[in-house]
Amino acid sequence: MTFVQLVDYETSQPEAVNDLLDRYVEQTQGRRTVLASRVAQDRDSKTHYFDFVEFPSYEAAMKNSHLPETDRMFQEMVALCEGMPTFTNLDVVRDEHLNTLLVNRMYDEVATKGDMSVIDEICAADYHDHDISNPVDKIGREGMREDVMAWRSAFDFTFTRHAQMAQDDHVTTLWTWTGTHKGEFMGIAPTGKTCSMTGTTVFRCEDGMLKEGWWHYDAMRLMRELGAM
Repeated sequence: MTFVQLVDYETSQPEAVNDLLDRYVEQTQGRRTVLASRVAQDRDSKTHYFDFVEFPSYEAAMKNSHLPETDRMFQEMVALCEGMPTFTNLDVVRDEHLNTLLVNRMYDEVATKGDMSVIDEICAADYHDHDISNPVDKIGREGMREDVMAWRSAFDFTFTRHAQMAQDDHVTTLWTWTGTHKGEFMGIAPTGKTCSMTGTTVFRCEDGMLKEGWWHYDAMRLMRELGAM
């Protein structure tokens, strides 16, 4: 279970605290168990700060606390604060990035299941799609609908998602596509072969909709497996 430690502190020396955190990251390279750290300033009190420190588990956090650099960093941080920092230990019970949920509807409901009506729900009206195998970008919902239907008319396929990373308004997915060739594809008559290829897609989201997408995949492998090369 992901574990988050919330550090609440007051300081009039934020630059010095930042320098201290930078040194800690450098000194603990290869041994620390921290996954991420996010520092926030109280908008209503400019000396009031919060540090959200994320670990893969409570046990990993305890292991990290036993590093000599962690104790030294804490002592130096106390000296930079007005009063003693407070710590709140939190077990994460729900962790969702809403843009990731939006992106996965494209893979699961639109691409794999073929529900074209979902495109109107998840894609912006001026959605812009970039595809490595298509020299002309697809613009708008209808362009995306045409592209998906062209692939589905040529293959029965599924996506297996191996890894996803969401940052700001972008979601990146590493995937494997597996399809059975049932219809004409780029001038190649149906072969009945089952093919696969790996790829990465980056979606940019805006106002709860997919705004732009970039598809990069091993098209050469697909053509080889279809016997075209």
